Amino acid sequence: MELKEKLISSFMAFEEKIDVNSDLHDIRTSAIKNFENKGFPTKKEEAWKYTSLNSILKNDFSVFPKHENSIEFSEVKKYFIHEIDTYKVIFVDGIFSSFLSSTTHDGLDVCLLSSALTKPKYKMVIDEYFNKIASKDESLTTLNTAFANEGAYINIPKSKVVEKPIEIIYFSTGKENALLVQPRNLVIVGENAHVQIIERHQSLNENPVLTNSVTEIFVQKRAIVDYYKIQNDLQSANLIDNTYIAQKEQSHASVHTFTFGGNITRNNLNFYHQGEHIDSTLKGITIIGDKQHVDHYTLVQHATPNCESHQNYKNILNDSATGVFNGKIFVEKEAQKTNAFQQNNNILLSDKATINAKPQLEIFADDVKCSHGCTIGQLDESAMFYMQQRGIPKKEAKALLMYAFSNEVIESIKIPALKQRITKIIATKLGVNLGFDL
Repeated sequence: MELKEKLISSFMAFEEKIDVNSDLHDIRTSAIKNFENKGFPTKKEEAWKYTSLNSILKNDFSVFPKHENSIEFSEVKKYFIHEIDTYKVIFVDGIFSSFLSSTTHDGLDVCLLSSALTKPKYKMVIDEYFNKIASKDESLTTLNTAFANEGAYINIPKSKVVEKPIEIIYFSTGKENALLVQPRNLVIVGENAHVQIIERHQSLNENPVLTNSVTEIFVQKRAIVDYYKIQNDLQSANLIDNTYIAQKEQSHASVHTFTFGGNITRNNLNFYHQGEHIDSTLKGITIIGDKQHVDHYTLVQHATPNCESHQNYKNILNDSATGVFNGKIFVEKEAQKTNAFQQNNNILLSDKATINAKPQLEIFADDVKCSHGCTIGQLDESAMFYMQQRGIPKKEAKALLMYAFSNEVIESIKIPALKQRITKIIATKLGVNLGFDL
């Protein structure tokens, strides 16, 4: 049975297993019908022109884990930002691990979406926010909506500055021959509140995994959200990450995406402006090799005046790796005084590496400052020669140039322990000791 048919036939069994109210039943039923009509995206669709899922979909994925799996903290400690204290919402094969987690209801909610979807005290919040900005048309998002049940629920009240970061980690044990997981996260950040969130998906062995994740983030007036995605999975893992962010006036939201591992990774990142004086930041570093494939698809919809957005994506591609950057800035007629910046820089270390770049501007306002740019090249040979003349070995000189190329994004990380961790991952990826304090 093909995966599409397996998912459709599993839908009724899924709903029978969980406590579903009538509103959620209607949302899920509509979503599964949409997926049934559209199916998995193909390269015939413009948005998926450079990314094919065919090789993934040949696997016989289990839609639900056959049994509950547990792991010890010592097995996964290295994947946590353990240098600092954090709230933790941890899942193993899609199932919440209370043993590994550190949740709270003390002045804020850091807990489970499944609880929020079923408990009456959360109903008003769920009715207002759940599935309100996630696409009703994009097939993989609607597939996630149909099976949405487990994930992180984060609700930060008005004027609350969260004192420590929140880690959301999804582990796949590999005890299934092939597993499909569909986490759903809902993040609500109240007026004047501030939160930092780190998200990671991590396989623990070489069995194939497909993660189809959806995150909805609501950023209220004058709120600040710093969201970091660490994607350094095994090369048997595949990730489809759909993130939707709605911002109210004077809010600041930033998403940093660090992609180093995985087989096929697709990041769909969508920002929607719903007020004036909004600031949106989208930054990423991708360093891949072998036959890895990473696709960044971004949208910033400027719908209101006096707002800014900043996109900066850096890609370093080796061997037969493929990178895609498809970024769109959409400025509606009412969005006067918009300042939108988009930049994509790429270094190809191999003749077989490929980059497909498509920066786009669609502007319907006449009083704006918008720019986009894309560069594709190789390392500067004269800089390499200069460094080698001063006694730096070729391998280290090459690594230092690549680190300098990435540094503009690294420097904007606001969590020191995370900056240290990303720097170490980059050094490992480049195969060198960079020779300075990490």
